[in-house]
Amino acid sequence: MNIPVVDFDVYRVGVDDVADEKLNVLCKELKTAFTEVGFVYLKNTGIAQQEVDAVMDISKKFFLLPDEAKIPFYRGNHAEQNHGWVPSGTERLNPLRACDLKEAFNITSLHPSVKWPSEEALPGFREMQVSFFLRCKDLSLRVLRILGLSLGLDPEVFTSKHTQVGGEQNASTFRILYYPPVRAESVEDGQVRCGEHSDYGTITLLMQGPGEGLQVLARSGDYISAPSIPGTVLINIADLLQRWTADVFISAKHRVLLPSPGDMSTRQSVAFFLHPDDEAVITCCNGVDKYPPVKALDYLNERFKDSYGRK
Repeated sequence: MNIPVVDFDVYRVGVDDVADEKLNVLCKELKTAFTEVGFVYLKNTGIAQQEVDAVMDISKKFFLLPDEAKIPFYRGNHAEQNHGWVPSGTERLNPLRACDLKEAFNITSLHPSVKWPSEEALPGFREMQVSFFLRCKDLSLRVLRILGLSLGLDPEVFTSKHTQVGGEQNASTFRILYYPPVRAESVEDGQVRCGEHSDYGTITLLMQGPGEGLQVLARSGDYISAPSIPGTVLINIADLLQRWTADVFISAKHRVLLPSPGDMSTRQSVAFFLHPDDEAVITCCNGVDKYPPVKALDYLNERFKDSYGRK
């Protein structure tokens, strides 16, 4: 089984007037992808590959700074608990494995008080990340409207609980990721670049740089490759949306493996993790009681404890 590629051109970012018959086709295609695989590549989203490349270029400049220059932006040093730099070896997305071999910078709030690298140190860094955050927000809300329609529900059934994205009462996160070269002698037994996990929130948008490594767990129980396809956005269902839809949509586990022995190449990606507003209470949208109600922020905090350790 391969991850399907769906053309999103009729509802790409910037287009709002869509004929019903075209919208219905898009609804069917996304529903099929998310019920059978949990992942889909979208092409013609309105987000150009040049935009993605520019974000990755300036992000790499941050990651190549010495660690002492990145420490002031360390995740946990901010009022926004998830904002900031995550050094390699900090996260353990699969608690049964050694720590992940990747580093990241999280953008969780667009509030002016949030700390960023200075304009002198990284010209254009903040402006570009904020701009791309907003582009991803727009696309992700469009996808949610399609998903609501695909279930025969009001198109705003999901978006109505995502009204604070980019604000202080919503945990949606734009994340730039860098996987440094892997030296075989320093790798622990069973260690990978990113351990097996499912995402926590509503949906995730992912754009990958060149290279292999990302794999998705299919319903067959086998992992399938999810390679970089330039010009596309890879979108997956996350755990809260699976719960919200009473398991109609699948939140599939995924991982990033190590490169082949002797391969010293780096890897980059950018991801947008869409979460409901902090105080949103998530219940099954079809009225069943398959899962008890849960507040979005409470659920997220429990998952963070698994990734960063329980205190």
